[in-house]
Amino acid sequence: MDELKKEKLRREILEKVAEYYDIVHAPAQKQEFVPGKSRVNYAGRVFDEKELLNLIDSSLEFWLTYGRYSKEFETRLAQYLGVRFALLVNSGSSANLLAFATLTSPLLKERQLKRGDEVITVACGFPTTVSPIVQYGAVPVFVDVEKSTANIDVTRLESAYSARTKAVMLAHTLGNPFNIKAVKEFCSRHNLWLIEDNCDALGSKYDGRFTGTWGDIGTSSFYPPHHMTMGEGGAVYTDDPLLKKIALSIRDWGRDCWCESGVDNTCGCRFTRQFGKLPVGYDHKYVYSHFGYNLKASDMQAAIGCAQLDKIVSFVEKRRSNFAYLYDKLKDLKQISLFEKYPESEPSWFGFLITLTEKARFSRNDLAKYLEDNNIQTRNLFAGNILKHPCFETLTEGVDYRVAGTLENTDYIMNNSLWIGLYPGMAEEKLQYMAEKIREFCLK
Repeated sequence: MDELKKEKLRREILEKVAEYYDIVHAPAQKQEFVPGKSRVNYAGRVFDEKELLNLIDSSLEFWLTYGRYSKEFETRLAQYLGVRFALLVNSGSSANLLAFATLTSPLLKERQLKRGDEVITVACGFPTTVSPIVQYGAVPVFVDVEKSTANIDVTRLESAYSARTKAVMLAHTLGNPFNIKAVKEFCSRHNLWLIEDNCDALGSKYDGRFTGTWGDIGTSSFYPPHHMTMGEGGAVYTDDPLLKKIALSIRDWGRDCWCESGVDNTCGCRFTRQFGKLPVGYDHKYVYSHFGYNLKASDMQAAIGCAQLDKIVSFVEKRRSNFAYLYDKLKDLKQISLFEKYPESEPSWFGFLITLTEKARFSRNDLAKYLEDNNIQTRNLFAGNILKHPCFETLTEGVDYRVAGTLENTDYIMNNSLWIGLYPGMAEEKLQYMAEKIREFCLK
């Protein structure tokens, strides 16, 4: 097929895709809201024809794995965040795994994370912030959080520190930045690595700087409920060339070579060097300097992500305005306390956290059931206290993990908190309905 005919056919296909969006997807995103009957989901995909066009455009190339859209996405995400390097992976969980695995590389010499080293974190959060620590044989050290922010209580950091501490790994809870200046200063004082789990906080800022860029490594998730989506997907980002080199190796099977798939000898040493105890000239494409994985996303996912990146600024603005609306409508209620932020932070809110106060004459589950019965979707704050879950039953405190002090606030949030949605696709009528139902329940 000649190039002109191929390009003409491609344009026709994409025109039909845009038409399909207008007929099928656009009306679905504009359905009438009927209070009490229409479901108010905590999250949802927000997209237009551009995501579909990119997806089909990528599928027509049928490259499937890492390709031109992946490169574009990595470049543009790094530019948005103001960092030097971004690597696309297949999920936020993989991003956390890759970030932690990067710090176990022998290339880091005396700063290499090893089995038995301690990593400070919190129990109040999502399990995949903790899982890599356990899976690599390090020892998570759990400290309590603040009730008001659901983030780490930085006054507990020094008491959690020991001679074995090598790193801090923390998430910005529901998009609300933790006291990152205090954490960063603590890490600098003790020469510790800092991994920022930024999966719930893309677009958040602290002191004018994006979260995820303060630490040595940041991570993102692009699962559908998150700030932008490509279905499944995630990213790892850093300013450190050595950390980028290690992360790239581990993401791509642990190989030493950095040539892209389908491209040979851009490294310039394919058959000319000796590595380890291999014979001289062993094919560099099959030399492995790390124990790695295949964590790459497909180019079709990246194509969707490129279209979503065009919308990230507006997504963040809408999340902030939705949070402000709910906060204003509910702030006077004595039965609940609402999410608080630090003065220096500009959260890109992932969810709207509600915590019962001592004046509440009902339980968290009572409130959740009432909202769910009225077609308002709710979520607990993830694991609540990860130590209470079955996955910790086979671990031994003091050996496999350590608790620094008490986890009083963590347990309070586990028992008394839930959150509702405020994603960009949520119209004001849904926000108003949620606020009315919460007020109605609290005041009855």
